[in-house]
Order: sequence, then C-alpha cells, then structure tokens
Amino acid sequence: MRRLINQTFTTPVNDRRQFLKVMGGLGAGLTIALHSPLSFAETQQTSSQPQAFTANAFVRINLDNTVTVYIKHIEMGQGTFTGLATLVAEELEADWSQIRSEAAATDSKKYNNLFWGPMQGTGGSSAIANSYQQMRMAGATAKTMLRQAAAQLWQVPIQQIEVEKGIVKHAKSGKQAPFGELASIAATLPMPDESQIKLKDPKDFKLIGKQNLSRKDTGKTNGTAIFTQDIQFDGMLTAMVLHPPKFGSTIKSFDASACKSSPGVVKVVQIPTGIAVLATDYWSAKSARDKLKVIWDHSNAYTGSSTQIMAEYKKVAAKPGLVAREQGNLTKSLANAETVLEATYEFPYLAHAAMEPMNCVALVNNSSCEIWNGEQFQTIDQMNIAKTLNLPTDKVKIHMLFAGGSFGRRANPKSDYLIEAVEIARLVKGTAVKLVWSREDDMRAGYFRPAYVHKLTGALDKDGNISAWQQHIVGQSIVTGTIFEQGMVKNGIDATSVEGASNIPYAIPNVKIESTTVAQGIPVLWWRSVGSTHTAYAVETFIDELAAKAGQDPYQVRRKLLADHPRLKGVLELAATKANWGKKMPKNWGRGIAVHESFNSYVAQVVDVSVNTSGQFKVEKVVCAVDCGVAINPDIIRAQMEGGIGFGLSPTLMSAINIEQGEVVESNFHNYQVLRINQMPEIEVHIMPSAEPPTGVGEPGVPPIAPAVANALANATAKRYYQLPIKV
Repeated sequence: MRRLINQTFTTPVNDRRQFLKVMGGLGAGLTIALHSPLSFAETQQTSSQPQAFTANAFVRINLDNTVTVYIKHIEMGQGTFTGLATLVAEELEADWSQIRSEAAATDSKKYNNLFWGPMQGTGGSSAIANSYQQMRMAGATAKTMLRQAAAQLWQVPIQQIEVEKGIVKHAKSGKQAPFGELASIAATLPMPDESQIKLKDPKDFKLIGKQNLSRKDTGKTNGTAIFTQDIQFDGMLTAMVLHPPKFGSTIKSFDASACKSSPGVVKVVQIPTGIAVLATDYWSAKSARDKLKVIWDHSNAYTGSSTQIMAEYKKVAAKPGLVAREQGNLTKSLANAETVLEATYEFPYLAHAAMEPMNCVALVNNSSCEIWNGEQFQTIDQMNIAKTLNLPTDKVKIHMLFAGGSFGRRANPKSDYLIEAVEIARLVKGTAVKLVWSREDDMRAGYFRPAYVHKLTGALDKDGNISAWQQHIVGQSIVTGTIFEQGMVKNGIDATSVEGASNIPYAIPNVKIESTTVAQGIPVLWWRSVGSTHTAYAVETFIDELAAKAGQDPYQVRRKLLADHPRLKGVLELAATKANWGKKMPKNWGRGIAVHESFNSYVAQVVDVSVNTSGQFKVEKVVCAVDCGVAINPDIIRAQMEGGIGFGLSPTLMSAINIEQGEVVESNFHNYQVLRINQMPEIEVHIMPSAEPPTGVGEPGVPPIAPAVANALANATAKRYYQLPIKV
C-alpha cells in the first residue's frame, strides 16, 4: 500500500479535484490511539489479517461495522462532534447509530481550519462553515470505495450498487453487506477517479436539515465524557499557581516554609507567572498555596480602576480617531440636519466564566512533551509550547479533550495556562502534572473582554430620514502584540474593535466610523461574538432612538434601510412576523427589536419585557430568527440560539468585571453574576430556509439580545440605557 500524500489545505476546498489532490490516497488502519487517528505516513498494510478501512484523514470503517469520524474542531458544547459527523454520514449513507466521533490529532497538514490557512484551531464560528465541503467529500469518497469493493466482490457493475443506512446492496442479485464486511477489500483499492465521486443533490439529503439527530457527545450526560479534570495517571501531581494580585506585579520575596510542610506537598517553585505548588491532589495543593507568604513588587503594575478607564475613554472619544470607514460628507450633513442626537455608551470588562475553569495536563521529557487539554488552538499552542521547551513542534503531542465551554478563553494566542503547565512540568520531568485554576484564579488572573466607550452622533433630515451617522469606538486592542496583529490591524485599527460598526448595513448616506486603541495593563482576549458584543448594542439602540425621534416604527425604519441586504432584511421580517409585531402589548410591557450580522450569519430578535411598579423588569419572551445558510442540524442551531441568548443576557442584566487599585473585584459567581435558569425567558427560534453555504451559529445569537432588551425597555418606559449591564 503506497504512502498517502499529506498536503495542507491552505484555501477552502470548493471542488472535487482539489479535494482529491489533498486527500492523495488511501490507507488501511491497523490500530488507533485513544485521542488521535493514525498518521497517514504510518498507515501500511502489514498483515494478511482483515483490516479496517481508513478512507482518508476523516473517515475509518471499522470491522465491527462502526464508522469513526475524526473531528478536527474542539467539542465545547457547540455541537461539532454531531454537526461534522452529520456531513460525513450524509454522503456515506451510514446509519446514524454507526457513527462514532473522535477527536483528531494535532496535525495542521491534515486538520487545518480551511479559513485560517495552515493552522489548526476552532473559532469565529467557523467549524461547520470551513468543513462543509471537506467532510461531505470525505464521506462520499469512502462510500465510493465501499461500492467499488462490493462490485469487485460480487462481480457486478458498480452502477448497480446502492448504499442505504449502512448497508451496501445489489438489488438484482439480492446480495448485501454491512460496511464492516467490505472494509478489508476497500482498503486494498486505489483512490477512485474524480468523476466517480459525486456529492448528493441537497434535495436528496436524509440527515442534513431533515431530522434532529442524537448528539455524539452524549457522554456528558452520564459521566463518561473525558474532560481534562478526568485525566489520571499513576504518580501524577496536581499544581496550582499563586498569581500576582495586580496585573504586572512581580515577586519581591516569598516564604514557603508553612506551605512546604503542608500534607501532600511535593514541591514549591517560582515560575514566570507566579509561585507553583505541586502536591498529590487538588485540595492539598490549594490548602498549601493558601499558606504562602509573598511580598509583591507593584512598581510596574497597573494600579488604576475601571472607573478611571471609563473616564479616560470618554475624553478620548470626544476627540477625532483613526477612520475605519467614511462615506458621504458628514460635516455638511450634520450642519444641514433638522435634528442631531448624541449618545455615549459604556461597556465594562467581562470574564469568560466558562463552566470548566482553565486546566491542563502536561508530561515533559527531555525530548518530547505531551498535553491533555480542552484544546482549541492546536497549532498556536503547539508552536508556543515547542518554543518554550526548545523542542521541534512535532515533538509536542496534544490530545484534544472535551471542554466545558470557552467563549474565546481557550483560544489564547499566548497559550497562557498551557505554557504555565509546561513551565511547571519541565521541573519534574517524566511526571505528569495537572495544572488546575480555581474559579477565583480564572476570574482574577485570566483574560477579559475589553472595556469600550462609544460616542455616537446621528442626524435626521427634515423628512425624518437618518442622514448622518458618526461613531467613535475607544478601547484596547485584542490582537496587538500577537501573531494576528499583522493580518488584523490595518492602519492602526484593530478589526475586532470595529466589526459590527464599520460594516453597518443601514443605507445612511453619510457615515464616519472611527477607532482609537488605548493601551492598558489589563490582559484582554476575544469573547463570544467578539466586537459585535458591543458594536451591535450601540448601533441597534441608537438606530432605535433615531427612529423614535423621527416618530417612526423602529421595525419599519430598519426594513427601509436594509433594502440592499436581503438576508438581514429577511430575518428581520421573519422575527417580526412570528412575534406578531405591532400587536397591542399588555400594560407595563414593552417590545423591542434588533438585527445583526456576525460571522456571515444573520440574526434578528424581538424581545418582550414586563416592568413592575418599582421599575424592575423581566425579560418575558424572545422570538429569534436566524439565517445561517444550509441548516445542518436544526436542533443544534436552535440550541445555539437559545444558549447565545442566555449568554448574552448575562452582560445585559448583571455581569461586569470591576477593577479597583489594579485588582479585579469579582472572584466567583456570587459577585460575578450570570443568568440563572429561573431568569431564562421563553424563546422561539425560527430558522430561515436557505440554500446558501452553511455559516456559524456558536456566536451570532449573542449580539442582538442586549439591544433588543434595551429597546423593549425604552418602549415600555421611554428611558434609554447607555451602559451595560442595564441598571434601572
């Protein structure tokens, strides 16, 4: 059996010829590691015994008739283990019960994100979008090989071979066989010609968009799913790190005598990020860490407050910024306006607060390193670890486990907690180390969604039309100083700071969007839906305020201004129709609407709120419409919209990170409040039928909810809210 060609996908695979070139050949699977598929270079037929059939980098047909689908994207609740497997099963004509999803190895040559070039990783709601053709072709290729194997075995024309629900059939002779019986023969066949591999017509889909399939990560419901915290090895040590209380502080001196004498403690060491305590278990490590006595050097630390930051940002926002977008003549339109409105919006720092705090298992030896992690940024983490340990990248093996959420936290360009783990593990080579961050560590020593201030100016002409729009966004850059800076910072403007505003879709003749990046000593990172977490709120509440000032229906104003954006207009109309927009609301109730595009998906939401006599309010109902192209798994799409709404309601109603004297005030869920189940509103989700290529759903449900709530409150109380979380 010839070796298979490994070739990096550097652009999306849009045709069969490119896919076949990339796939390069076939191999027969012999054994399979727990968390990684065989390297193609090692895939050789070395035995006369029946062999499983490794069709390509993504599909293996096993002798027991199960089908292993290798998933290159992390499963952290968003449904990749189900969605990507659906694409394979559809084209393979497998029975869904046969499918087993398994995490792919860290290998950017085979498993890179097609939207990211030669880099493996998950983010930007790209898992389904970049894999749609790739995974379908993987399934179709395997099916073709099975049909060829059956034709050879039964000595019949391949055109007479059909496949249905995991059974290969020849109707004329009545012969049939499950996949497993044909695997050994299929493994010996050459790669089929391009013309022999045909993708299904969407009208013939049996799984994609047609039924709610059981998820392939259901081990989470019975405790069999493996997260980092579940990893155990003989002799493994648990490590916890005492981090500085202020960002930028360093250690002047420390006394570890009480810590070292604590039960279970093995080692106490200083590392670049703090003081690490290694012990036999978590509680021993934590108890000992609490006994450390440290004198911190705060001379280079950030010592300000979030209140000071907001005051500074407001001053900056009043001055000109760098121009991200400009059209028309803003100055002239403002001078000739009938009415001019101004508003300043404030957005706080936010924690990711994933249910599973940061943790990682590292095993370092003299010439290699092995990692077990809820792995989101394979290529970057592999490179950073290799650089830290002075190893070749291929000597760093990463096992991708399930992750209990991320929301951007695990996709850190600096690989912060992984580097911390290997810095500790290199001091006890040959012994596995499980680094565990407590909730307090994660909340206070982690990374945050940046704080922002927006200053908006809008104008109405004599006919009540919006004639001018100016928006200045002030905040920290997420990507400056990272490997993404070159591609995402142009002319001093971080694209993540202005997305959702610089591409404002409304047909306003005079627009100017500005940005000012302010350096702060606070570590920041992308957060679920990134720039749209703040730009959508400012845009969608201000457009509402302008419509109200003009005495016009905010829904109809949006419809008019979105004439050139049919998909945005489509979800807007769908949500409004399903919510029965225009109906009379009960006394002390209000209704609001918002629409936004992020990650090439379009979402509109209509929110109903009730307000009691003391002014407190409750979000009663959300009607959501989403256009994400071809709906692969409708139930997952609904779940992601529901989850995104719940996630977005937290910063709308309660979540904020406050900083005083350079230290984060919040530490756990008692003072960093997030939405509770009893606060979750009734939600309807309506999926727009579409034949467009599928796009992401993990993030786009978040941005519209906050402005829709604020607009509903304004409808009920006539009061506008310019600061999140909303305070009544």
